[in-house]
Amino acid sequence: MTTESEVKDNPSASRFEVHVDGELAGFAEYKLKTGQISFTHTEVDDRFSGRGLASELVRAALDEARDRELAVLPFCPYVRGWIAKHPDYVDLVPADRRAGFEL
Repeated sequence: MTTESEVKDNPSASRFEVHVDGELAGFAEYKLKTGQISFTHTEVDDRFSGRGLASELVRAALDEARDRELAVLPFCPYVRGWIAKHPDYVDLVPADRRAGFEL
């Protein structure tokens, strides 16, 4: 069984969403301010767990933040943990805020 997944920003809902075969599978909520994005909560529906969708979702959201030159504040524990495991993304978190996020 092949499934197509796609991550899209949904600004009206203030979240990045991952869809599998057109169905909403999960999301990463954020708060946007000038020059920065704060990730507050990430969730993947249990029916889609174990497929790596949360990681795909967070990577796409952080890549988008990088493209838009936004500073990232990872208040969401999943996003914070993901950044900790992928050091090439730590630079998105402002240097003076990293210690507060244990990064």
